[in-house]
Amino acid sequence: MSWEGWNIFALFWVVFVTTPGPNAVNCITNGITIGFRRGLWAVLAILTQATLFLTLSALGVTALIIASPAAFQALKLLGAAFLIYLGVRGWIMARRMVTVDAPQGSVYWRALVIATINPKSVAGYLAAFSQFVQPDVPIGQQMWVIFPTALSLTALSYVAYTALGAGLGRAALGAVFNVWLRRALASCFIIYGVVLGSATTPGRA
Repeated sequence: MSWEGWNIFALFWVVFVTTPGPNAVNCITNGITIGFRRGLWAVLAILTQATLFLTLSALGVTALIIASPAAFQALKLLGAAFLIYLGVRGWIMARRMVTVDAPQGSVYWRALVIATINPKSVAGYLAAFSQFVQPDVPIGQQMWVIFPTALSLTALSYVAYTALGAGLGRAALGAVFNVWLRRALASCFIIYGVVLGSATTPGRA
């Protein structure tokens, strides 16, 4: 992955993991109710889910690259379409408060369930992941860049949400779920989907 490609990927992943959703609600709520330190167990659960879904995405993309370059290109187009869908859905849902539906349990396991059933779960990871993988570069080389970048940004995002909850209390929910902020982030998904989906070669990402 080129330096330019890494910058685009990193910027995309910032939008991907900072867009307010069930994970953000859970982290803020944990910060409010159980404090910052205990709330970090939820961040660990989100990182567990992210590692699993990134690995599944890498295996799936690798299999497609080996089996059929045409299928990989089809996945890129489907992935771009899914990103646009996430953006449109986010714009429409911007006025609605996100709710967290998961069974009660330990902080870690509850957060893992919430992360797994998140609308941006495996389909979202695969859609995002497929846009930045270059089929003409060994997949292992790219993983050494993609995994640390994605996991570091994911950790920073949800640690920040937990800290917001601990520091601002319920006011954090109002600030994070501002309608126009959510619509701006939703627009980013639409723009990324259009631009990346229209790229003529995978390397342009």
